[in-house]
Amino acid sequence: MEYRRLGKTGRDVSAIGFGAWAIGADWGEVDDAQSLRALHAAAEAGVTLIDTADVYGDGHSEKVIAQFLAERSGERFFVATKMGRRAPLDMALYTPQTFRSWIDRSRDNLRMDRLDLVQLHCLPTSIYYSPEIFASLDDLVAAGAIANYGVSVERVEEALKAIEFPGVATVQIIYNMLRQRPADHFLAEAKRRDVGVLARVPLASGLLTGKMTRETHFDTTDHRLYNRHGEAFDVGETFAGVDYDAGLAFVEELRALVPGGASMSQMALRWILMSEGVTAAIPGAKSPEQARSNAAAADIAAVEPQTLDRIRAMYEESIKPLVHQRW
Repeated sequence: MEYRRLGKTGRDVSAIGFGAWAIGADWGEVDDAQSLRALHAAAEAGVTLIDTADVYGDGHSEKVIAQFLAERSGERFFVATKMGRRAPLDMALYTPQTFRSWIDRSRDNLRMDRLDLVQLHCLPTSIYYSPEIFASLDDLVAAGAIANYGVSVERVEEALKAIEFPGVATVQIIYNMLRQRPADHFLAEAKRRDVGVLARVPLASGLLTGKMTRETHFDTTDHRLYNRHGEAFDVGETFAGVDYDAGLAFVEELRALVPGGASMSQMALRWILMSEGVTAAIPGAKSPEQARSNAAAADIAAVEPQTLDRIRAMYEESIKPLVHQRW
């Protein structure tokens, strides 16, 4: 496993993290015993970064992680959580008092006196034009409730605005072979400002595993069924906002580029890690096998230059018109 410094946090974290949305909700049935096995498998493979949110199963993901941390007492992990979506997306509700209540709830769920990192969770764009919001977060750092704060955003423009605030230590943004816009300008600017970057939805909700077909069945509790058109939240969170059939066609062309000894998932993750400015990719995992496979992506050979060029050309030809200017 490779370890990288996570921007202004000053902490070294694994280049492959553990995305914990799926062990909370919205990805089909949740099995806590299996979730714990997946977390342990990730840790044994060298993963030290875990990303969750207070709304993943209404705190359930945080509580499972707390159990995992208790079972590995004495080991040091970096746990990032998020807040802001437990209430309607209304600027009037984002006050120092509500921030403190949400943070205290996450501290209780995670059984942590001080949270390693709290990220504003895909909040309205106007947040990034409100200095008082970030002043409130500075106060929470000063009070010892959180060690660092960052943002999780939908759009590149939001990310660029957020990092103008000096206290923003990290940005979490969708970045994968099907969503390449962050590489155009944002990644370089984040690096220049010493902001850590966490690439979420790195496998495009599973499309880039190469295991899905038009016949793949999704459970009614899986957002890949109920949010394909943005019915519940931003459509960009589901299959990276790419039409499912268009994504499948891209994947079919990608198959020929996967190197021997690696899976398509591993190549997709390794592609992300080769992007200068990215600290870590945070794929989800619901089983030990998935967690081990994800972690192993950090160890495969670099993607060949000609393959990188072909992937970019494929994106330009078939995917860029669908997503590039939207997010």
